[in-house]
Amino acid sequence: MKSGITKNLFLLVLMLTADFAYGQSGQSGFSYFIYTLVGVAILILLFLVIQVADNLLAVEAKHSGADKAKANFSIFPSFKELFAPKAPAYANDAPIHALKQGHDILLEGAPESASISAGTSVTTFAIQPPNFTGLSPIPKLLVEVGDEVKAGDPIFFDKKVPEVKFVSPVSGEVIAVTRGEKRSIAEVVILADKEQKYRSLPAFDLAKGSVEELRAYLLENGAWSLFQQRPFNVIPAPGDVPRDVFVSTFDTAPLAPDANLVVAGREAAFQKGLDVLGQLTTGDVHLGLNAKGEESPSSAFTAAEGVQKHWFHGKHPAGNVGIQIHHIKPIGGLDKVWTLGVQEVIALGGMFLEGKYDGSRVVTVVGAELSEPKYIRTYVGAKIEDLLKDQTVSENVRYISGDVLSGQQKSVGQFLNYYDDQLSVIAEGDYYELFGWLLPIAPRPTISGTFPNFLYPDAKFQADTNTHGEKRAFVVTGQYEKVLPMDLYPQHLMKAILVNDFERMEGLGIYELAEEDVALCEFVCTSKQPLQEILKEGLETMREQS
Repeated sequence: MKSGITKNLFLLVLMLTADFAYGQSGQSGFSYFIYTLVGVAILILLFLVIQVADNLLAVEAKHSGADKAKANFSIFPSFKELFAPKAPAYANDAPIHALKQGHDILLEGAPESASISAGTSVTTFAIQPPNFTGLSPIPKLLVEVGDEVKAGDPIFFDKKVPEVKFVSPVSGEVIAVTRGEKRSIAEVVILADKEQKYRSLPAFDLAKGSVEELRAYLLENGAWSLFQQRPFNVIPAPGDVPRDVFVSTFDTAPLAPDANLVVAGREAAFQKGLDVLGQLTTGDVHLGLNAKGEESPSSAFTAAEGVQKHWFHGKHPAGNVGIQIHHIKPIGGLDKVWTLGVQEVIALGGMFLEGKYDGSRVVTVVGAELSEPKYIRTYVGAKIEDLLKDQTVSENVRYISGDVLSGQQKSVGQFLNYYDDQLSVIAEGDYYELFGWLLPIAPRPTISGTFPNFLYPDAKFQADTNTHGEKRAFVVTGQYEKVLPMDLYPQHLMKAILVNDFERMEGLGIYELAEEDVALCEFVCTSKQPLQEILKEGLETMREQS
């Protein structure tokens, strides 16, 4: 190796000497040519030296584990760094994850006022076992119809995992236990007291208590159900330790509640919840912040302590925690990470500050079919009929627990799901549209170029549930990649799920996804495929195999 380098250097010197001698004889044109060649050779040599140094830097970062932070360990700036949008002033020049893919669906029916109404009309609540992925369909009930309970009293537990207690969000009387198929328990319904009573919890000092004692405290007092573990979006097993914890502080789904409004007045509880999460993980607590808004996010988010803050700029689904995990620190191998919403973090922190389980929740009741969309302060699992008591609702509508993309259809007599903080009401689309895409009809939310929506980027639509077409052949269109800001091939993954190809499912990144992450792909799908249902089946299959 060294002899080869010495030989090359000798030849270079010989060329320069010969060129000098030849130049003395008046051959200046040839001299310039030689100088050019030497200059190019020096530039190439310099580039090779820099490239080797850059590669060595990347290798060292990988060996030390620093590359897992998704930082750019390179001498050269990345393409994203060169062409990233300008950071807003409130981001203090922090790096921004600029997501190019995605689509915002602007719908009519958002609350006109930022005030929160007292949910005095909501008197009935339910805790629903089917809301918890992996929970036994027939858990062990600890109450009977007619029993009086306090907020925070255990209601049931999984027979396979008895350590995890599921507690009542309110105090009152148990008035029904609704059964589903094969005698499964669908709902435990509670008629709330006018004045709420709380089960008194023992104080816990985070500075003095051990991690094992903290975990036992959370399991016994109902806080464990606030955590969702990825992959599979399940409640963690009592012995699981998360690699990291992720919290998204904004929601980009249609008509989603404003987290800045939700956290107002509960900043101390939110910070305390983050402190608790920091004790439970061997890694970091990651906070996803919105860099797209004109105003700064709440100080509860921007000034949070003991966390890693990450700014995101993009269209929906930029606010999905799964998208943020992918761009911060992706799930791989046997990784297990926990996720929480803002309101779950507040509930967790309130338990330590107030010594009680607080199941209160700010819910948005939204949709163009309502007379007055608004925010309501109520409790987990509120009855839909009660939430709509002061509303004039149009005929022939669909009630959705959650947003219109990933929520679950409900009847008016049912209840919001455990993790949902939104009730969406939209018109049923049970009509046939002849040659709909050929005729000049009213604009609708779509990414299709058939409608010139791009001319009116701020226009809002009154949507319904019509799919504007039937299920078709599952063909490759490239549509999913345009709206899913992840380095995945979603269409190939869906086909792998349909044929039960376990190796391809794993290799194509199924562990990184939850149903909400592909909801927008389902919305734009020309083939009208039920992608969320397909993904759910695939995740359930992989969970059973693990």
